[in-house]
Amino acid sequence: MTIQQLEYIIAVDNYRHFAKAAEACYVTQPTLSMMIQKLEDELDVKVFDRMVQPVAPTEIGEKIIKQAHTSIFHFNQIKELVNNEKDILIGNFKLGVIPTIASYLVPELLRFINQSEIEINLLMQEIPTYVIVENVLNGKIDGGLAATPLKNPHLVEIPIYYEKFYAYLSPEDEFFDQEEIDLKDIDIRHVWLLNDIHCLRGQVETLCKKKKEDDQHKTANYESGSLDTLINIVDYNGGLTIIPEMTAMGLPEEKQNNLRKIKGDVSVREISLVVSRDFVRQKMAGAIVDMIKGAVPKSMLNPELKKFVIDVQY
Repeated sequence: MTIQQLEYIIAVDNYRHFAKAAEACYVTQPTLSMMIQKLEDELDVKVFDRMVQPVAPTEIGEKIIKQAHTSIFHFNQIKELVNNEKDILIGNFKLGVIPTIASYLVPELLRFINQSEIEINLLMQEIPTYVIVENVLNGKIDGGLAATPLKNPHLVEIPIYYEKFYAYLSPEDEFFDQEEIDLKDIDIRHVWLLNDIHCLRGQVETLCKKKKEDDQHKTANYESGSLDTLINIVDYNGGLTIIPEMTAMGLPEEKQNNLRKIKGDVSVREISLVVSRDFVRQKMAGAIVDMIKGAVPKSMLNPELKKFVIDVQY
């Protein structure tokens, strides 16, 4: 069994096609197929079911591929350890970003990177928290940008910034004329929420002090995967939603008047870079943190806000 063979099975799993996987690995298809066949012969199992289209891993193949990701991650850590000791900050960093951050932070982060002389190639993908945790632990990505604390003993969290929560209301809402919204007056059943895969959903429910219940008076209910969608729903259907500070700052000028502070509440969500406890590129992680700090308002970088962090549910 070789690292090369493990890379080949990962490529086939990614592309679900032997020819495309071979092209991505810069080898011929017969070479890739032969190396995978040798691995299967050595293990005495079939990693892939070649009778289906597109090709798919077998049940044991899925477990082998998952372990292959972890093995390659640890193999690559040897070179990264040396680079870290030599203060070499060149190379790829695969970063997962939760959706409630991505659409507002990533454009500013890209602008900051393009204007700097940083030689790190930051490869970002938008994925929910539970996928970030899984992919960090199996080595598919180097780190994740997520709301914390996650309280996972296998992860290291590096806090970066803190953002407050705001209410976004329709002009038709009964509380629109108030300068601040007292959430004790709000029925959670009338708050438009993200769906359950988003950790922000749980934080909003905590902020509102009680779980959502069935409402017999509503004729329709919708739980979105997008903050932009929730904001549009409020605009067209009334009610309110709770959004984080960076989302609020990114709203167009005509919608800023629909924002309200939350009365008597200084709760925040903490955004951190999350890496595996086995991650050896501490200087690289530090550079990523500095990039992100350069892309967010300085008012969000105050570590004193940590004492107001709402727990994460995912």
